[in-house]
Amino acid sequence: MSAHFHIPYALPTACLAIALLLKLPTIVRAWRDPNVKATTLLLAFATAVLVVITPVNIERLNQLTGVPNIASPWAYSFLTAFGATALTMIMRWREEPSARRRRRMRAIYSVYAGVIVMLWVTFLLAHVPEPRIYDLDTYYASTPWMSEHILLYLGAHMATSLVATYMLIKWFAEVENRWLKSGVVFLQLGFASGLVFDVVKLIAIGARWSGHDWDGLSTHVAPPFALLSGVLVAMGFIVPQAGPLLQKWVRDRREYWRLRSLWRAVREVTPSTAPPRFGLWVPLDLRLIQRQQRIYDALRVLAPYFDQDLYQRARRETPAGCPEEKASAVARAVTVRAALDAHRAGTPSPDSLTPRQLEFGTDIHEHIDTIARALHHPRLVDSIRQRVTSTESVDTHAP
Repeated sequence: MSAHFHIPYALPTACLAIALLLKLPTIVRAWRDPNVKATTLLLAFATAVLVVITPVNIERLNQLTGVPNIASPWAYSFLTAFGATALTMIMRWREEPSARRRRRMRAIYSVYAGVIVMLWVTFLLAHVPEPRIYDLDTYYASTPWMSEHILLYLGAHMATSLVATYMLIKWFAEVENRWLKSGVVFLQLGFASGLVFDVVKLIAIGARWSGHDWDGLSTHVAPPFALLSGVLVAMGFIVPQAGPLLQKWVRDRREYWRLRSLWRAVREVTPSTAPPRFGLWVPLDLRLIQRQQRIYDALRVLAPYFDQDLYQRARRETPAGCPEEKASAVARAVTVRAALDAHRAGTPSPDSLTPRQLEFGTDIHEHIDTIARALHHPRLVDSIRQRVTSTESVDTHAP
């Protein structure tokens, strides 16, 4: 292979390594979970394959060990272990736990472990003194034991891709969860890319056997499909697990910032018991709970100052054509603002709340999202409150 031909091994390797690092907290927290173990091993094997097959690392392994082409059994062993883990992961997703599933999974691990042993045996029996960084498969395609070594890893990889593709096609129509369905699509594309890699490699090797030089297929065409396959398959297993977590994070982040205007408005109101303080490193869902609780505590303090009549007048003052939900939200925001001013002014509050006040206070508590959204437009809230106040003043002083 030409030294000028560059395959970007670093990018997919970095992506897989980052995915593995991001899962470390989950790995530490739930190591006994079989799915967590399997996902961790899958990412580790995929990352190891890409690390070992990088040309600079192949040279380093040759130099460090003094064994030419030692990267070959290492890379193909990791690739075979990756295939076994991928197949068993698909089985974990598709099938309920059962004795039959356990037997099939043990059989897969046993067969692939045997393949890995044979990869090392055939390599040790082969005579491959010339280090080949880019064209090992075609250069030694006719060498005793090394040809078996090469066909063994390609056969195992092709069997993995074919079996996985068959299982995924049967399973795709049954999947309803959109994240899991996305994962299945990634897996199908990944294993399809793996099949292309295998076929291209076998064509190049077959050409060598027939006396032709089609090495470019093996050194130029096949490797990008191998990289693509590894990344897509890993993504297929990551997306169904990371997707819901990411979706929840986005939803919590949106809710956290949506409540910011209401939180800032009521944060000066001191509840009877101070809430715990969390730092920036605390998970977002806990900070969201704290913000919601802080708002609820403040609204309980403000409950005696809520004026339902003011709410009704503000509701009538909202612009014509304003949607019902938005009009009610603006009116509630006006009511909360008025209650805050009354609280700041030290206006005496009743010792007990009437049933009507309790009911209205509950209504305010149940609509903090829409109130916060209305407070994002303070000019509208202030203008309606000013009109309501002006109207109230005129009514009060009318003869």
